[in-house]
Amino acid sequence: MALKIGIIGGSGLEKSDLLQNVEDIEIETPYGKPSSKIKKGVLNGAEIYILSRHGQNHEIPPTKVNNRANIYALGKLGCKHIFATTAVGSLKNNIAPGEFVIANQFIDFTRHRDITFFDDFKEGIRHTSMADPFSETLRQYLIDSCEELGMKYHKIGTILTIEGPRFSTRAESYMFRRFAHVINMSTSPEAILAREAGIEYAVIAMVTDYDCWKKTEKPVTWEEIEAVMAKNSENVKKVLIRAIEKLSHGDLIKRDIELIKSKIRTIPDFPKPGIMFRDITTLLKDHEGMEKVMEILYNRYKDRKIDVIVGIESRGFIVGGNLAGRLKCGFVPIRKKGKLPHETESHEYELEYGTDTVEIHKDAIHPGQRVLLVDDLIATGGTALASCKLIEALGGKVVECAFVINLPDLKGIEKLREKGYNTFHIVEFEGE
Repeated sequence: MALKIGIIGGSGLEKSDLLQNVEDIEIETPYGKPSSKIKKGVLNGAEIYILSRHGQNHEIPPTKVNNRANIYALGKLGCKHIFATTAVGSLKNNIAPGEFVIANQFIDFTRHRDITFFDDFKEGIRHTSMADPFSETLRQYLIDSCEELGMKYHKIGTILTIEGPRFSTRAESYMFRRFAHVINMSTSPEAILAREAGIEYAVIAMVTDYDCWKKTEKPVTWEEIEAVMAKNSENVKKVLIRAIEKLSHGDLIKRDIELIKSKIRTIPDFPKPGIMFRDITTLLKDHEGMEKVMEILYNRYKDRKIDVIVGIESRGFIVGGNLAGRLKCGFVPIRKKGKLPHETESHEYELEYGTDTVEIHKDAIHPGQRVLLVDDLIATGGTALASCKLIEALGGKVVECAFVINLPDLKGIEKLREKGYNTFHIVEFEGE
């Protein structure tokens, strides 16, 4: 099933030729009609549903926007994520017209909007948590997109939403400066309703003016807002396209991870009673599952300039050797004591009962080489930590420790991170 993403506001996407299989959808809701027909299209493998907040010709003033119908309609169409765009006035000197704000908070100063789906409590008491009103996942996609595209942006900011359609008085603007970073007439009702509907929502706010608090600037006019929006619309579109690409890719990865996890067999009471053994042999023999594993690892490390991959005996040899071939770098094995034929470096580490030793050939790694440590599973982390020490003893730099499976209850990842090592894993199994 394709990922479905809603977009509210003037994004420019609805007028571009980037969308494929475009169609207009009319939809009825229990709250009336949405602000506009919804334009559906396909972009980066995702279904995009674009809604014009103020109508096709901006004929709907802020107070009259049917926010409940808008959010309900997108939810009914299957959208689990909404990116919104909005024009805002700056309330701070350091936030200039033409820049973007990826809001993380809002203050609702509206008075005449319908801002809840829960008109009564006949089906139970409903009080929605709104402490962090915007989706942190979607916010991060917008932040990363602005960063990669070289846009001028602010990664946090509080939007204050007033009723409108009038602009603020100077006295109001001075007051609002104490509480917020930017001001608009649209965001808070949408964010509230999206949260009630269980839809992830984030907003990219385009700064068009300084409201009216800054006496060195002319008080804001609609004509001024339109001019700045027109000038910066292409940048908004670029950010949204990049964020949609990231969201789509993230959704595919999520599905791949579920597939990989389904290929791993669990064997209870092995090697002793009470242990749930995660058997990776069923994954190793599955071409589709292993291909997904290697795609994820390759895409993560293809640009990290890895010189050598070190695999831990024995299944780390399979995963690490395969990845080394794809990354076109060397592979080095770490083995238990006495199994390597040439001169070795060894490191002893503690087990629950007793000790164990791992070894590496002394000529396996050269000083300064960037090394990726790979194994199939991380449990208590003793072997992985000892392996890192071996790599460093030969002068190598551990770029990251990568595992197919993490058993978080055994805290091996925590142990590595506490020692300053970066870690990555694909799937987790709780309750070990």
